[in-house]
Amino acid sequence: MILAVLYCLLWSFQTSAGHFPRACVSSKNLMEKECCPPWSGDGSPCGQLSGRGSCQNILLSNAPLGPQFPFTGVDDRESWPSIFYNRTCQCSGNFTGFDCGNCKFGFWGPNCTDRRLLVRRNIFDLSAPEKDKFFAYLTLAKHTISSDYVIPIGTYGQMKNGSTPMFSDINIYDLFVWIHYYVSMDALLGGSEIWRDIDFAHEAPAFLPWHRLFLLRWEQEIQKLTGDENFTIPYWDWRDAEKCDICTDEYMGGQHPANPNLLSPASFFSSWQIICSRLEEYNSHQSLCNGTPEGPLRRNPGNHDKSRTPRLPSSADVEFCLSLTQYESGSMDKAANFSFRNTLEGFASPLTGIADASQSSMHNALHIYMNGTMSQVQGSANDPIFLLHHAFVDSIFEQWLRRHHPLQEVYPEANAPIGHNRESYMVPFIPLYRNGDFFISSKDLGYDYSYLQDSDSDSFQDYIKSYLEQAGRIWSWLFGAAMVGAALTALLAGLVSLLCGHKRKELAEEKQPLLMEKEDYHSLLYQSHL
Repeated sequence: MILAVLYCLLWSFQTSAGHFPRACVSSKNLMEKECCPPWSGDGSPCGQLSGRGSCQNILLSNAPLGPQFPFTGVDDRESWPSIFYNRTCQCSGNFTGFDCGNCKFGFWGPNCTDRRLLVRRNIFDLSAPEKDKFFAYLTLAKHTISSDYVIPIGTYGQMKNGSTPMFSDINIYDLFVWIHYYVSMDALLGGSEIWRDIDFAHEAPAFLPWHRLFLLRWEQEIQKLTGDENFTIPYWDWRDAEKCDICTDEYMGGQHPANPNLLSPASFFSSWQIICSRLEEYNSHQSLCNGTPEGPLRRNPGNHDKSRTPRLPSSADVEFCLSLTQYESGSMDKAANFSFRNTLEGFASPLTGIADASQSSMHNALHIYMNGTMSQVQGSANDPIFLLHHAFVDSIFEQWLRRHHPLQEVYPEANAPIGHNRESYMVPFIPLYRNGDFFISSKDLGYDYSYLQDSDSDSFQDYIKSYLEQAGRIWSWLFGAAMVGAALTALLAGLVSLLCGHKRKELAEEKQPLLMEKEDYHSLLYQSHL
């Protein structure tokens, strides 16, 4: 009942976010390759009259790429977004958005000058009303057509290089499902040919920054959709879990009594339909997912391939990941050894840091464990557990950043797989964001995690405690050294005084001065220096 009331109250809000701005998909925009729509505040392109931004040429990075994708000019995502646009809004100051109508992450207010820090919380720490509100927001997003964005249902070539636009409406929740599909889909090479070894958000350095942006954009859109400026995505802390403790009807949905692959009829998400799950069909037709419903959400946690994923990640696994000092290494893909990114993503062992193609651990382990919609990379965002899971993965990324304090230059500038270099723009976001822009602390992006706030305080206390302990251990030594030094000083002063007194006595008796041997003189001089 509470959920129904919340849903009705929120239905009046209509907004969205995501991929291709609706204002930029006419044949004129596509032919001219320009996406600089007017800002509603003053009617000028990019809000130029108000000093928010201006329409500028896109500057692409020319840094060399890795060898994983040996083609050029065959995929619309190459050198994003140049296939579709070469001019977009470049926003000034703290403004952002495809029309410079929004604030950068971490800023708020009419002029984007107010700083704020929101806190993501453990889903089990939410009160019943807070949890119900979160579920109502998810349902609203699933039933609200995006007013700002649309999705392409054909490639640029199928659109005859923009002269015949092919776009479709989509709801806000599924918009982000489609984004995750599009960034990780196989490359369509024509005919029946495809290339699978390509992914602009996984298996390479951008995995963590890309999903960080994905969650921020999703969070931002829910805030705009609902008018709840303080909304944050909750996280699921899965360390040391023996089962899926959020897979109950009270939370993310229990199992169907008659079909364990489906959600319980009492689950809040049992009626949800998924999209973008028929990958082989898209590949065989050389087509894109068009957002058509493809069946119910599927999940059968724990009934997965246990030879590949024997257990869920432990606290020790997470701590080992955090101990790795290299963000990226070697080939910078899923074969990288001793790479924090590759180990956290789940392609390297959390016991050794060595890449192991036969195992799926850490982040990957949760996807495999769910044994359903979430286990397929391209369609995994259909399951709302995806959001809670990746929020916790992001928190581990944040811990690593705070522990090692890397410079932005630590993120690879060149030779990473396509789309993963530091200055590459993230597919398929408009406005444009670079990978390196999100290789910074979450606090600089306006959010934190509740359990990290506690650990920050504990870390400071531990630092002070250890400092005092060290000082206590050396205090007795310092005191003893001072006493010995004082005694030696007094002794030397006495000797000097005695010698000088003896010398004055001899001169007074008009006797010849004592002539020292050279060695004796040097000895006395050395003692005097001491």
